[in-house]
Amino acid sequence: MEDGSPSTAKSLLLTPMDSSDPPSSSSTTTVVVVFSTLVAVCGSFVFGSAVGFSSPAETGIMDDLGLSLEEYSVFGSILTIGAMIGAVLSGKIADKLGRRMTMGLSEMFCLFGWLAVIYSKVSWLLDAGRLSLGYGIGVLSYVLMICIGVSVMWLIGIVIPWRTLALIGTIPCLLQAIGLFFIPESPRWLAKLGMWKDCESALHRLRGENVDISVEAAEIRDYTETLHLSEARVFDLFQPEYAKSLIVGVGLMVLQQFGGVNAIAFYASSIFISAGYSSSTGSIAMVIIQVPSTLLGVLLMDVSGRRPLLMVSAAGTCLGCLLLGISFLIQDLQQNIGISPILALVGILVFSGSFSLGMGGIPWVIMSEIFPINIKGSAGSLVTVINWFGSWVVSYSFNFLMEFSTEGCTRQKISYLLVCYISATIYRLSISIPGTFFMFAAICCLTVIFVAKLVPETKGRTLEDIQASMNPVTLN
Repeated sequence: MEDGSPSTAKSLLLTPMDSSDPPSSSSTTTVVVVFSTLVAVCGSFVFGSAVGFSSPAETGIMDDLGLSLEEYSVFGSILTIGAMIGAVLSGKIADKLGRRMTMGLSEMFCLFGWLAVIYSKVSWLLDAGRLSLGYGIGVLSYVLMICIGVSVMWLIGIVIPWRTLALIGTIPCLLQAIGLFFIPESPRWLAKLGMWKDCESALHRLRGENVDISVEAAEIRDYTETLHLSEARVFDLFQPEYAKSLIVGVGLMVLQQFGGVNAIAFYASSIFISAGYSSSTGSIAMVIIQVPSTLLGVLLMDVSGRRPLLMVSAAGTCLGCLLLGISFLIQDLQQNIGISPILALVGILVFSGSFSLGMGGIPWVIMSEIFPINIKGSAGSLVTVINWFGSWVVSYSFNFLMEFSTEGCTRQKISYLLVCYISATIYRLSISIPGTFFMFAAICCLTVIFVAKLVPETKGRTLEDIQASMNPVTLN
């Protein structure tokens, strides 16, 4: 994506139709736009499939290939390293190759990744495939389709082997790769290269042959000229006038990831098993909660506002983590064992539903609104790197935290001492697995305070108004 964010709902190809388009062309326009949108969001289904794969496949892969906990943690988390690289490079690649070609290239990496996973017999090939898949998904996204992709993987992963599950993951890759041959290139990219005839041709394909696209073409020309005059570097972000925007943008990304979302998304099955609950029943319940919650969040975002929905969402994730921590605490104390699995299930469902309601997508929406256009691209790159790095830390260390013991740390290699140190710190604070979820709950609670004190309400405000209130120094 242009701003590098893994959750924005904007297409790489499309712009809204001009309100002056005549009704007579609406049917032609609708067909082209809808098809182009479907092709674009297929990539987000790939994204969701990749994220959702590691949870149902964990037991099968570890048994079939004899992977240790350490090796599977590398496999699960290396996806985020590839995605971080892909997201950072995607903007430059898209500028050189165009949005359509960039998506095609990404799908080639995804296909290679899935095939490497399917035919892997050793851990290094499995990791190489996962890394390639991560790079590919780093530029593909649409928040609802990501949710659906994760849900589909969780559901069908209950009943089919992990290699077959990986084979199914190639289907949306192939669908998008084929569909890209039949959709137009981004008019804005063509305009940026000075290819005005091709830009107008692409606009006509999207809007209809008989539509007057002169107004929209002029707007694109003005936007392109502004973009050329206002390009900024990452270091330009660290100026006093952008301090508050940077704190809010980076803060939301850090809190989103360290609240534990990828620990649950990547390893839901193992959490259910550790809690003494059926992983298949738990996964089905998560799907039932997650998809409607995502839809509800999309509908409520412009009704209730960003801040209230974000605080409710963060409070819900805090409650979910508290319930999970209490569940494992009861289990460790060997008291009232019968209630422990139920608490774990309720905790995961509350967390998943709450996160999907707001914390999943709203931070990216706010990030796109609080930065001025001259630094938006650089800001997108920075917060994406931070977001994916946080995702890697959580997804890699979580299994170690779940399996923590002081004896286990002494057996680990030197390269994993940092993980052991983190584990030991948490263990001193409370009790192993419960402490992990109590830590996540504390971060989610901090998120509520952070949003209440620092995050502005952006609903119903122009970008200029938002940025003026966020960066008052620039007005002096």
